[in-house]
Order: sequence, then C-alpha cells, then structure tokens
Amino acid sequence: MSLATTTLAARELPPPAIRRWNRQRVLGHALLALWGLLGLALIVYLVRAWNADLFARYAPAYLSGLLVTLELVGISVALGTILSLPIAFARMSANRALAWPAYAYVYFFRGTPLLAQAFLVYYGLGQFRPQLEAVGLWVFFREAWWCAILAFTLNTAAYQAEIVRGAVESVPKGQWEGAASLGLPRWLTFRRIIAPQAMIVALRPYGNEIILMIKGSAIVAIITVYDLMGETRRAFSRTFDFQTYIWAAVIYLVLVEVLRIATDRIERSITRHLRR
Repeated sequence: MSLATTTLAARELPPPAIRRWNRQRVLGHALLALWGLLGLALIVYLVRAWNADLFARYAPAYLSGLLVTLELVGISVALGTILSLPIAFARMSANRALAWPAYAYVYFFRGTPLLAQAFLVYYGLGQFRPQLEAVGLWVFFREAWWCAILAFTLNTAAYQAEIVRGAVESVPKGQWEGAASLGLPRWLTFRRIIAPQAMIVALRPYGNEIILMIKGSAIVAIITVYDLMGETRRAFSRTFDFQTYIWAAVIYLVLVEVLRIATDRIERSITRHLRR
C-alpha cells in the first residue's frame, strides 16, 4: 500500500451537513404540499366531471388547434432565428448606422406587447388595402394566419437577437485575441471558437423564448386564427363547460414540460466536457 493510499484511507470523511428545519425550508415544503394538493384536486375534478361525449366531440378540434399552434411557433421561431443574426451583429457593430437602427428595432419589439404588435399588423396594415393591392401584397396581409406569422417573427427576432448578442459578448475577448495571434480569420474564429461557447450560454434563454412563444401564441385566437386556444374558446362558447379550458391548460403544460426536458438533455449533451 502506497503512502498516498494510506493517507487517503486514514483521512476521516467530514460528517454530513445537518439540514435544520428553518423558516425558509418549512415554507418551501408547505408551498410544495399546497401545489400537490391543488394538482390532486384538479385530477379529482377532471375525473368526476369527465364527459366522454364532450371529449369525443371536441378532441379532433383540440388536436387541430394544437397542430396550428406548433406550426405557428415553429415557423415563427425558425424565421426569427434567421432574422435575428444580422440584427445581433448590427447591435454589436461599431458602425452607428447599423447599431442604432438595430437598437431601435429591438427596443420597439421588446418594449411593446405582442398583442399590440399583432393588432398593428392585422388591423393596422389593413387600413392600407388600396396601397397593398397596388403592390400585390394584399394577398398576404388579408390572411390572419400570415399576419400572425409576421408579427410573431418580428417579435421573437428581437428577443433572439439580444440572446445572441449577450451570448457572444459573454465569451472573453481573449478568445478573439488568441485566435488573431494565430492568424485565424475572424469568421473562422467565430465559427470554430466563439459560436460553440456562445451556444452553451444561449441554450437556456433560447428554450425560455420558445416557451414564451408557445404561451404567447394563444393571443392569435383574437385575430381569428383557430389555434389551441381558439378551438378552446369555440368549445367553451358552445358548451359553457369550464373543463374545456382546463384541458387547454394541461396541454400547454405538457408542451412546456416536454420542451424543458429536451432543453435539459441538450444542455447535458453539449456540456459533457465541463462536468467532472
């Protein structure tokens, strides 16, 4: 047995920390128990109020609305990602002619409600129908679906631009300087050195942004897009059964939880080299 092994064996392990029941811990357990009771009460209510005929009648409509919601969020986030990249680089540019318009764009779309933006696109641009018809754009703006896509894309692009900017600027400048000292081009430095590190920082905010988009997508029901919330409102208007909204809430909760789990797994996958 070596000296190092003998030393480690002789060393006593520290005693486990004693977790006392202080006020914060008691309050935390009480709140957790309260949420558990509320969840149990919700399950009991749904079981007792279960209406098989109502479910069979409106389940296809809910499925259709769910697909519309997923399609709306998916297209908007994808287009917003493409649009956010030049905006983010413009925000980081030393050229004021690029930085200030990008700042104004981000400031407006992050500082105003998404509902107001959807109204401005759907109802506001509709006031210019003759001009839009003259340039052939009325075919696009007369459809609530495309107006929702446009409003959501512009909104999420502003948030994603700030996520990208913050993630890139979180990487130490020494990374750029070290790559420059080796003669690497800036684009190659960004693609091979900066972007992988920024991706780790941006993953959680990106996941949060998609979750906010999923929950925010419910507002498109107001401009006659029958997404999940739109179908829920229609079902409630015909049945006046409150559990129609509970179904919608459960579906949204499942979507968010699935996305949270996916984000956790992606984060564990790309940060394996950081774990000891």
